[in-house]
Amino acid sequence: MSNETSEKVAVATVVSAQIVEASEQYRPAANRGALVFFLMNELYKIHSFYRFSLDSFVIVVNRAIDIVADRLNPKKQKALEKAAAAEAAGDAGDQAEEEKQEEEEEEEEEEEQEMTPRTLAKRVEMILESITFEGFSYTRRGTFEAHKLVLATMLCLRINVRKGLIKQDEVNALVKKEVALDPPQIPDNLGKFIPEAIWPAVVGLQSVKVFENLTQSMESESIQWKKWYGEEKAETAELAKSFRDISLFHRILLLRALRPDRLQGALTQYVTESLGIEYIEQPSFDMQIVYNEMSVKTPAFFVLFPGVDPTPDVERVGAKYKKTAIS
Repeated sequence: MSNETSEKVAVATVVSAQIVEASEQYRPAANRGALVFFLMNELYKIHSFYRFSLDSFVIVVNRAIDIVADRLNPKKQKALEKAAAAEAAGDAGDQAEEEKQEEEEEEEEEEEQEMTPRTLAKRVEMILESITFEGFSYTRRGTFEAHKLVLATMLCLRINVRKGLIKQDEVNALVKKEVALDPPQIPDNLGKFIPEAIWPAVVGLQSVKVFENLTQSMESESIQWKKWYGEEKAETAELAKSFRDISLFHRILLLRALRPDRLQGALTQYVTESLGIEYIEQPSFDMQIVYNEMSVKTPAFFVLFPGVDPTPDVERVGAKYKKTAIS
């Protein structure tokens, strides 16, 4: 018995090390989930209506993981779709179908045990992207239209800071809009086209290293800067020679100081290039998607505003599954 116990302890030690090693492989996805949740948790600063619970977010994360599992195992997804279709038709399915699904799940587990480092890395990346988008979609669905771009931008900036693509102090400069408290006199050649009211913001932007010589460049290249400043779409127009090759993020900082009217277009472009167009273009409301996310333990409720009535959508989905309101 002592020998058997020793052997089991040795096996348990190896298995425990394998579990820890596998868990570390999934840490990037967990970090991304934490990033999305804490972003959600701070949205109340924008509007007191935005309140999210950790329990609800855990459901979103589990759903995101299930989506990836279904993509990697299309056979299982096909079987689930058949079962759902049978249930919608009034047939609960037979025992043979359930046994078939169990066999497929066992085969999937065997495949996962033989997963190579490359396939594991691909799986983790898919889970990371799925958690990001599902968490964002879940949050965006409950925000006002005016705040959707703000939400997408905040998410994009935090992800890029985490990746090391941009610096946190530069993000802070974008949010706060650095303004010089005692700026020097605006040069005569710049005063012809730059309003005096925005000159302190131009001087304050020099606190960012990329723009430390901004005012000197504007004085020496005033004709090019005047042309850029007068462009209708300054976010895409060609800059003066000394700043022609700056990144889109730094261009956003420049627009924040000089052309705040074009900031929205630049942010839309930045989020699209960094995360994808799906983070900007939201599909119209689909009650079927909401229904798929619901369960006995996860109900849905609507906060009604003037001119919005989800009742027809709810009744249409209910009729599809032969559920009607009881008077």
